[in-house]
Order: sequence, then C-alpha cells, then structure tokens
Amino acid sequence: MDFSQELLNKLDSIVNNWVEAVRQDGELESTRELTYKAVLDGLPSVLRAIAKILSDCENGAHQTIVEKSLEHGVIRAKQGYDPTEVAREYRILRQIIFAHLEPDLLRGSSAQVLQATRIIDMALDEVIGRCFNSYTEERLQELEKLQSQVNLTNHELTRLVDTHRDNLSHLAHDLKNPLQSILISSDLFLRQHNTQDTFVSLDHIERVLRNGRQILHLINDALEVSRHEAGQVTLQPEVIDVCALIGNVVDTLTPSASEKDLTITVDYELAPKQVTTDPLRLEQIITNLVSNAIRYTETGSITITCQVECNNQNEQFNHFVIAITDTGIGIAPEDQAKIFDPYFRGGSHTKRLPDSTGLGLAIVGRLVQLLQGEIEVDSQINVGSTFKVILPVIL
Repeated sequence: MDFSQELLNKLDSIVNNWVEAVRQDGELESTRELTYKAVLDGLPSVLRAIAKILSDCENGAHQTIVEKSLEHGVIRAKQGYDPTEVAREYRILRQIIFAHLEPDLLRGSSAQVLQATRIIDMALDEVIGRCFNSYTEERLQELEKLQSQVNLTNHELTRLVDTHRDNLSHLAHDLKNPLQSILISSDLFLRQHNTQDTFVSLDHIERVLRNGRQILHLINDALEVSRHEAGQVTLQPEVIDVCALIGNVVDTLTPSASEKDLTITVDYELAPKQVTTDPLRLEQIITNLVSNAIRYTETGSITITCQVECNNQNEQFNHFVIAITDTGIGIAPEDQAKIFDPYFRGGSHTKRLPDSTGLGLAIVGRLVQLLQGEIEVDSQINVGSTFKVILPVIL
C-alpha cells in the first residue's frame, strides 16, 4: 500500500474539511476574522511534506517538513493565534487525516498500518514542535520591537516631565500595575525559557505583549496632551465628506460594540455635503467619543447624528454639529465640568476600566478647541450621555 500517494490524492478533501472544522470550532476565536485563504495558509505544504515522509524514496523529506513547519508557525504568530489555538488546530488535523485514510489503512497489512500510523504520528509531532519554535521566535521578535518603541517614546516623555510635575503622580500610578506585570512575567519567562513547558512560556510572552501595549497607549495619550499644551500640533485643513469619515469610524468600532451586543446607528439626513477641516483631528475626536460610549455602555445603543447649524441672521450654514449619544452609566453633574481635565477620575459610581488612560476626553477637548469649535455634555446617571461637538463648516 502506497499511503504516501493516498494522502496526496486526498489532500484537497482533507484541507477543505480541516478549514471547515476549525472555522466552526467555538474555541478557535482567531479564525473568525480570517478569510478561507488565511486559515489555509501554509497547511497544504505541511501535508505534502508529511506525504514525503511516508515515501521511502523521497530524499530530504525531513528537511522539507522542518522548513514548512517553521513557516506555518510564523504565519500563525503574525495572525494573532494564541498557543492553545495552534495546538487545537493540529489536533483537529490529526483526526481528519486518519479519518480520510481509514479505508486505505483497513486494506493494508498489520505491519503496513502500524508503520504508516507511526510515521504520520511522528511527522505531526515534528510539525507541531517546529511550528511552536518559530511561533515563539516570532513572538519574541514582536516583544523586541515593542521594547524599542517604548524606549523611543520614553525619550520624549522624559523631556516633557518637567512641565507635567502635577500630573506625574497620576501617570506613575497608572503605569505601576501593568509595568509590574511585565517585570514579573518577564522574570518568569527567563527562568522557564530553557524548560519544556512551552505553553507556560508563551502565556508569559502574551501577558508581556498585552501589558506593553497598554503602557504604550497610556504614554502616547500623555504625549498627545503634552503636544497640545506645548502648541506643537499643526492643522492641515482640506475639503472632506464628513459622512464618509464618520462611516469609516463606525466600521472600525462596530466589532467592539458587537462584542457587547451594542448597536450603533447613524443619522446623516441633515448633514452638510462638504466641510473644510482637518480630517485626521476630526477622526480622532469622533473615534475617542464613540470608543468612550462603547466602553461605558453595557446595554442598549449608541447613536451618532450629524447636521448643519445655520446662522439666524443670514441663514447660511456656518457650523455643523456631531452628537454621540449612549445609554451608558452617565456622568454625575459635579463631574461634568472636570471630565476634560487630564487624569480626572469621576465619582464612586464611575467604573474604572483597565484599558482607560483617563486622557481620551482631555485630548478631545483640546482638539475641539484647535478646530475652533465647542463641545457640550448632557448626561444623567444610569440613563446615558450625549456629547455634542460644534465645529465651523469652513475652518
């Protein structure tokens, strides 16, 4: 029995069944956002390499399976898989391979079946081991890049510390917890790097990366506020389609809202056809406000309206208004005047979320001023909030 050829003959069927199985598996969350081709990427080459291992006449088969396995590990790391998902994919692959080869194995002798089963199992074990090696190396390279970004950002942050002494204690408090997690996880990883506990090591790497990104987010927001206060932000106004810009923001943030079963609706009916403003800064304003609405809303919806506001004297459209309304936790009346201050923390009813830097609304307030506009807030506790941004049609 030539099981190598049988595997090649059934390769397309195995691949299709495998992709369908992993995409329907509830525990493989990373596959949900990937296309068929992205899920498939690299697998046919791995299967061909396993087929070569089954054939005695193939020279260099082991080197081929090493190369293809390493490539597959890099692909999965770049696609954001976690270690358990990689292992689960290969467990499903093993089941599907033997399910497709079962009729052929039943026609072989006992010796042939034992040999083929042993070779396939050994080949898959080799694939998984090599895949995890390259996956780990790719994650480590990502960690090194993140560390370089932190170092570069830290240089600018150090230069601005003298002008932000009042806020330094708040910043240090927000940095302390994720930084402590990074240090502990890094120490554990270094201690276990030479052990066989690959999953534990990779889990520590994931924790380092997650907390590192949180620190970068916090630092970048702090630097954004610093640039505004130092007058280092310049505008680049141009004629834009404000409805299209809002639509792009909604498309980007809809997945985050969907995770909480929140709906985002947009009313463009009375919106201006064109406005002249800085599109990058306007997009920052809308993104921060909608992100905040999602973050502090557990049930209900978020509504975005855009409409022109005319001058009563000559009835020309001098301003346009963008309003973001949510059904979230609301803001206490005594806090509403302070929410645009950097690092301000609301009353006890306000939920302090781990991914919140306390700087989002501070950036919004400064950007609105920069665009020669105004921002108004109307909010009630446990009812919701409306942020209304009023901007000139022509900057």
